[in-house]
Amino acid sequence: MLTGGGDCPGLNAVIRAVVRKGIDAHGHAIVGFRDGWRGPLENAYEELTIESTRGILPRGGTILRSSRTNPFKHDGGPERIAENMRSLNLDGLIAIGGEDTLGAAARLHGEHGLPVVGVPKTIDNDLGGTDMTFGFDTAVQIAVDAIDRLHTTAESHNRVMIVEVMGRHAGWIALYSGLAGGADVILIPERPFDIEEVVRLIRRRHSRGRFFSIVVVAEGAVPVEGTLEVIAGDKDEFGHERLGGIGQLLERELGKRTGFDTRATVLGHIQRGGTPTAFDRVLATRLGLAAIDAANDRKWGVMPALLGTRIELVALDDAVTNLRLVPDEEYAAAAAFFG
Repeated sequence: MLTGGGDCPGLNAVIRAVVRKGIDAHGHAIVGFRDGWRGPLENAYEELTIESTRGILPRGGTILRSSRTNPFKHDGGPERIAENMRSLNLDGLIAIGGEDTLGAAARLHGEHGLPVVGVPKTIDNDLGGTDMTFGFDTAVQIAVDAIDRLHTTAESHNRVMIVEVMGRHAGWIALYSGLAGGADVILIPERPFDIEEVVRLIRRRHSRGRFFSIVVVAEGAVPVEGTLEVIAGDKDEFGHERLGGIGQLLERELGKRTGFDTRATVLGHIQRGGTPTAFDRVLATRLGLAAIDAANDRKWGVMPALLGTRIELVALDDAVTNLRLVPDEEYAAAAAFFG
């Protein structure tokens, strides 16, 4: 088993569930690879036991640690992973991760025949094939707590407060936290924003006698082409740019265009850290139990997913083919409260 990509509340709950049922119910020995895909590439591992995984349910992060290593960016990566798995007499591999980690898992299974089961993890909630990923509920709750606290400062000082939350391709965190936190404008990656429309909404709110505003923006939100300049960052092994900066850009532009005192707060990694909510602990546990059952039954190339209220197995390929993006109707529901 390995955990790849960004850390996420609930990862340790999955590890605990796999180990507990894998050993007690199925009689397996469980090996944990360290640092995501770097572990099976370099044969860096540790045996996981019931004793070594006690007490980890409420802990954030991952006891196996993580990285954004891409096995296909390393010479002979798939072959090295296969050889290291053979050397350890492993029957299969459970990969816990998001779009990139599971995309690599799907390729390793489909192109190289490796026995892999995936588990969906991302606070962005953008994985296809499942209605929700664990970590999302915790991230939204953290963001809502921050928005609630910023409300009081914004109102006290007649300020426009911009809250930048995570969300590279999908704006689920921004949408849900903004809706729950009473945001006056929500900006998401799926819909390029017009800065003049944002200005109009804030001015309208002020004209109604509300002299403060809350703007929630996803880190991947972009302006309409040609309206504002956004500086690109460095890229990781999966080709993703390092994001951040849209909050500061909005702070500068909205302050200049409205004349209102404007401040930005970037929540950043705070959303990914700390104790998972009860919902995420339960969801992560259910997914972990389903993953070890699938591995025990040698159902490779699948991923347990939350469909409605049930955990079902779906094809790993289908889960990573398309991202789960915010549909227009959900954004329209939130837009009813803008300005």
